[in-house]
Amino acid sequence: MTEQRETLIVMPGSSLQGEVGTQGRLSLPGDKSISHRAALFAALAEGESEIDNFLVSGVTSAMLNALTRIGVKWEIVGELLRIDGIGFGNSGREASKLSESLLINCGNSATTLRLLAGALAAMGIPAILDGTAGLKRRPMDRIIKPLNQMGVAIEATNGCAPLHLKQSAMPLQAIDYMLKVASAQVKSCILIAALAANGKTTLREPGQSRDHTERMLRSMGITVISKTELLQDDRDCYITQVNTKPPVSLNPLKMKIPGDFSAAAFLVVAGLICPGSKVTIRGVGLNPTRTGLLDALDRMGADLRIDNMVELNDELIGDIYIQSSNLRGIEVNGSLVVRMIDEFPIFAVAASYAKGRTVVSEARELRYKESDRISSLCRELKIIGATVSEKPDGFIIDGGENLRGGRVEPHGDHRLAMALTVAGLNAQRPVSVVDPDIISESFPEFYTIMEGLGANLRIEYRDSNNEA
Repeated sequence: MTEQRETLIVMPGSSLQGEVGTQGRLSLPGDKSISHRAALFAALAEGESEIDNFLVSGVTSAMLNALTRIGVKWEIVGELLRIDGIGFGNSGREASKLSESLLINCGNSATTLRLLAGALAAMGIPAILDGTAGLKRRPMDRIIKPLNQMGVAIEATNGCAPLHLKQSAMPLQAIDYMLKVASAQVKSCILIAALAANGKTTLREPGQSRDHTERMLRSMGITVISKTELLQDDRDCYITQVNTKPPVSLNPLKMKIPGDFSAAAFLVVAGLICPGSKVTIRGVGLNPTRTGLLDALDRMGADLRIDNMVELNDELIGDIYIQSSNLRGIEVNGSLVVRMIDEFPIFAVAASYAKGRTVVSEARELRYKESDRISSLCRELKIIGATVSEKPDGFIIDGGENLRGGRVEPHGDHRLAMALTVAGLNAQRPVSVVDPDIISESFPEFYTIMEGLGANLRIEYRDSNNEA
C-alpha cells in the first residue's frame, strides 16, 4: 500500500504585496526565544506576570507543559499569557519530598530542555528531561560540564538527552567558565542556575550570542554585567557576569513580546527574490545580537530599510520595508555567523537566487540544530536545482539562475521547511514540500501570511513516490 503524505505545493510566479503587522489576520508571531524565556522566568518570579503577544506554538507548548509538571499555574487568553510565579524556595522544599524524579517531556525543543535544566538545578527539583528522537541527537555536554562544576548532580546518556537531575546541595557554586561555542541557550542555562549560587559567576564566549536572557533578568531586578575583553591573540571575548547571594527574588513580568525576527526573515527573503514585490513588516524585534541576516542581505545589495525604531521592554523593535532586488554573492564567517545562526536556511535561498558565489564558513554549529542543517540544506537545494557544495563548516552556493523545482523533504526541521517553501516562489516549476506541518513548531501563521501577501500555496495528499 502506497503511503499518502501531506504535501505543500508551492506554485511559482506571484509577486508579494502587502503589510504584516502585530494585529489582525496578517500578524507576525511573538518572538520564539523571548517567549520561551518569558514563560520560564515568570514561573521563577514572585507574583503574577502578564506577557502579551506570546507565541503559541509546538516548541513553546513544550515549555508550558513542563511548567505545569513542576506545579506552575498559567492560562492563555488569546495571545496574553498569565503566570502565577512560584519563586525558587517553595518549589525546592516541595521537591525534596518527592520520592521519584519528575519525568518531563521537552518535545523537540532544545531551548526548553537547556533552560529548564538550569532552572530545575536552581530550584532543587529532581527530574528526568527527555524528548523526541530529534532532540536526543542535540549535544548536551555543553551544559552538563558547567552545571557539574556548579555542584549540580546531572547526568546524560552519551552526552545527549535524557538528562537526569538529582537533588543538589544548596547554594550552588559560582564559576568562571569559557564556552567553546557561543550559545545563548548554554549561556542562559548557566545564568539561571547561577541565581542559586553564592558569589560571582562569569561566562566567557568566543562570540556574542543573543542576549535576551540578560535583558530580561535586568528588567526583573537582577544586576547582569556584559562587557567585551580583548584576548592575547586579538580576538574578542564576550563576558557575562552575575553576582548573587541566595535567596534571590525576581520581579514579575509585565511585557509585550516583539514580533519574531527569525519568522520575519522568511518574509524578507521572499520579498527580495520574487520580482515586483513590495512588503512591509511592522513591529519586528531588532535586537542587534539577532539581526546579522539584515547585514548580510545589505552586503548582497538588498533593497530594504528599517524605520520607526523604538525600545520596548529593553528590546529594540522597528518596521522593515522590502522590495524585490538583484542580489549578489558574498562571504559569511566570523562573528556574523553567530548573529544569524538561525537564519542560514533562508539565507541559503537568497544566495541561490543571487548572482555569483556565496561562501559560508565557521558555521559548524549548524550541524547540531533540529537537523544537520549543512547536510540537509545542501541536499534539498540540489534537488530543486541549486549549485551547492557542502563544507565541513558551511557551504558554497553558485547562484544566479531560477531554481527548477521538485520534491523536497524538511527532515523534521521547521526552518528548512519554510526556507524550501520560499525557494519555490520564484522557481521554474512547482516545489513540493512533504510533511510541512513541522512549520507549526515555530510559525503557525506562516501559510496564512504567505497567502495573504499573494503566494500561491495549497495542501495536497500525495503518494510518497509522487514527484512534483
